[in-house]
Amino acid sequence: MDQLAFYKKAHKTGSRYQFWQEGAHPEQISSDEMMRVKVEYIHNNPVERGYVDHPEHWRYSSARNYGGKRGGLDVCKQWYVVVK
Repeated sequence: MDQLAFYKKAHKTGSRYQFWQEGAHPEQISSDEMMRVKVEYIHNNPVERGYVDHPEHWRYSSARNYGGKRGGLDVCKQWYVVVK
């Protein structure tokens, strides 16, 4: 909680803490393709940061499950998008 308070932007006067990074805005997943892109983006974050060479090597990533390996948690790999 100390870090969340420390990194809170000064102009965020409605809260003592800041959890979300500036510039992060929610986006509705509107297609299977969009969901696939988002999942791949998340899986590649540790690779982009230089922590691992392959997404499946990141211990806490669902990329292990998607790659046919056992992950730390069970992951539902099938999704569907409901478009209103």
